[in-house]
Amino acid sequence: MEQAIGVIDSGVGGLTVANELMRQLPKEKLIYLGDTARCPYGPRSEEEVKKFTWELVNFLLEKEIKMLVVACNTATAFTLKELQEKLDIPVIGVIQPGARAAIKFTRNNNIGVIGTEGTIRSEAYTKALEAIHSGIEVSGLACPLFVPMVEQGVLTGEKAEEVVQSSLAPFKESKQMDTLILGCTHYPLLKKTIQNVMGEHVTVISSSEETARETSTILDVHKVINTSDVVPIHEFYTTGELEIFMDIAKSIFKDPYLQMMTIKKAQLHQTQQT
Repeated sequence: MEQAIGVIDSGVGGLTVANELMRQLPKEKLIYLGDTARCPYGPRSEEEVKKFTWELVNFLLEKEIKMLVVACNTATAFTLKELQEKLDIPVIGVIQPGARAAIKFTRNNNIGVIGTEGTIRSEAYTKALEAIHSGIEVSGLACPLFVPMVEQGVLTGEKAEEVVQSSLAPFKESKQMDTLILGCTHYPLLKKTIQNVMGEHVTVISSSEETARETSTILDVHKVINTSDVVPIHEFYTTGELEIFMDIAKSIFKDPYLQMMTIKKAQLHQTQQT
């Protein structure tokens, strides 16, 4: 089936998921929408996150997508169940794949989760982890400075190191934690700095690879895998500054992926929930 897979995010973080989807599913076309104009979603209310998420979803539904990937952890925490119930296409989020990966890698069942205020407040990762393994010890930490920093393109260097050091200070004191989930798709863009701060004894988990694997499985189960040999041209949209979005995209995607992408500004219909 040649229809596209839709990917939504609060900004540029979901590009890490899109990159992995393009790598693992080279025949599938992606239509990505990042709400950079209203990012971050983390400090917003559940009601506001739901409203914004539905506006993103409706934009992609007009393009007749065959599947939806919610690449924003906050949107996943607050809207995934509702989206799965109301849409007649497969919908997946990034929390369950991330939780499964962490369970696989932990050696002592002591797992940390960093994310936005909304994601940590929802305890979505704690619930997902405990549903798989009741003996897991989970610690959550909100890192509200990370997303604005990533959206500005500050990914490495002295400022990034300083912000990551101070934000992760409470976790640095834990000698037991051996696995850390990056509970926001923006955070893998800071993965190198986060790993340096936490130390090599901590396995840092990004849900991007697991989400792409799960997407592949669902496409297969629903028999909607694209078997065409036509090279897809992926459509990327942002609600915010086009130049900043393009700069960050160039830092994530390498050739030939960049040659297979169009990047445009999106105009959303400011509607109520469907």
